[in-house]
Amino acid sequence: MDRAQICVQAVTAQHLESLLRGYFDACNAGDAKTVKACLAPDAVHYFPANERYGPWKGAKAIAENWAAVAKQSRAHWTIDALLVDSAKAEAVVEWTQFRAKSGKHLRGVDWYVFDRASGLIAEVRAYYAADEHRGQAAHELGGFEYAKRGYPIPRRAE
Repeated sequence: MDRAQICVQAVTAQHLESLLRGYFDACNAGDAKTVKACLAPDAVHYFPANERYGPWKGAKAIAENWAAVAKQSRAHWTIDALLVDSAKAEAVVEWTQFRAKSGKHLRGVDWYVFDRASGLIAEVRAYYAADEHRGQAAHELGGFEYAKRGYPIPRRAE
């Protein structure tokens, strides 16, 4: 089976795990074609607010951006833990990113939401293991509409 074809299947736990492992392999290889094939056309990848990235919108942009990141930083991601909920079409991956160019590493968690019709990744929410940003009241994903999604919002001081 072609690596790009592995990404279009039914939403089962086995499919979601296979898709995510293929997505990580493609990111590590800088393989934009396969990354794009794992994503719904209108997918969005969110990053922590004030990060130099994103949100990245659209499968093409996400794929091209990851290929550029892999090439520029010589980064390699590992899947350290993986939880899948096929009934909700969601998954969580705890990962480590090793940066060969700088010798640094970054740990984090991505929350994945899948498109039920195609079985492809529709949304990625990246959370990094990092210190709080000084002088910033909110430590959350940039561009993510928390209130619209029903997340609790802090009360304003009266």
